[in-house]
Amino acid sequence: MSTPLPRSLALISAVAAATLLAGCGGSSGSGDDGKAAEKTGSAASTGSAASAKIPVVASTNVWGDIAQQVGGDKVTVTSIITNPDQDPHSFEASTRNQLALSKAKVVIENGGGYDDFVSRMTKSNPSAAKIDAVEVSGHKAPAGGELNEHVWYDFPSVQKVADRIAEELGKVSPEDAATFEKNAETFTAKLEPLTAKEADIKKNHAGDGVAITEPVPLYMTEAAGLENKTPEEFSEAIEEGDDVSPQVLRTTLGLFSSHQVKVLVYNEQTAGAQTQKVLDAAKKAGVPVVPVTETLPAGKDYLSWMTANVDALAGALDK
Repeated sequence: MSTPLPRSLALISAVAAATLLAGCGGSSGSGDDGKAAEKTGSAASTGSAASAKIPVVASTNVWGDIAQQVGGDKVTVTSIITNPDQDPHSFEASTRNQLALSKAKVVIENGGGYDDFVSRMTKSNPSAAKIDAVEVSGHKAPAGGELNEHVWYDFPSVQKVADRIAEELGKVSPEDAATFEKNAETFTAKLEPLTAKEADIKKNHAGDGVAITEPVPLYMTEAAGLENKTPEEFSEAIEEGDDVSPQVLRTTLGLFSSHQVKVLVYNEQTAGAQTQKVLDAAKKAGVPVVPVTETLPAGKDYLSWMTANVDALAGALDK
C-alpha cells in the first residue's frame, strides 16, 4: 500500500495537472477554444491595423481619388459625392456624411462656393486639417467676372492640391511623411503627359472656337489655346439652374449654324431642355461633341479620366 501524500502536496499536484491539461487543450490545433483564441487575436490585430489608417473625407470622388493615390494604404478615404448622375450644385448632405466628417483627420473640399456644405458640416470637427482646393490653386475671380471653381480640370492646380494633401497627411503621421511626399511626386509626374497633350492641341489649334454648356472644362480648353465663344450669360445660367433668355439662346445656337466653333464640350451631368437644344444644334451642324462630367465615371481614376477627356478633345478638333 502506498503512503498517501500530505494534503498540501496533493493540492499542488492537482493544480499542476489541471494546468498541464489546460495548456495542452489550448495549444491543440483541433481544439475549438484554440481556434477561437487564434481568430480573436487575428481580428484584434486586423482591427488595430485598420484603426491606424488616417481617416480622410473628400467632398467628391475626384479629390477622394487623388487623396487615395497620395495616401496609399496609410489612409481610409470617404468621398461624399460619387454618383456621376448627381449634380454637385444641388447635392444635399446626409447624417452619414456628417458622421464621416466628424471623424476625419483631413478634409478636402473643392471650395469656391462649389461644396459649401462641407464647411458648414466640419464646424463640429475643428481639429481636422482642412484643404480648400480653390484656395490652394490660387485662382481668383476676374475683375467683373465669376470665379471658375472647377479647378480639377487645371493640372497645375491639381499638382498643388496633391502636394498639400501630402503635407497635411505628413503632419498627422510624421513617420509616414516621406512616403506621402514620394506618392505625391509619383502622381504629379503622371500629370506631365496631360500637360504635354494640351500643349500639342494648342500648337495645332490655337485660337479655334469652342462652345460649352457650363464653365466646367474651361481650364482645360484655355490651356489648349481654344477660344470660348459661348455667351457668358448662357453658361452661367445653366450652371446656376436658371432659364436662359430667348435672345441668349438664339446667339448660342447660332454658333453652330454659322460654324464659329469647331467643338462643343458638353457637361452631360446637368442636361436639360436648353442644353439639349444646344446639343441638337451641334449635331445638326456636324460639330463634334465632347461630353465631360464633374465627378469620376465608374471604373475610372483621376488620371485615366482626364487622359480620356484630353484625348477626346484632341480627336474632335482633328476631325
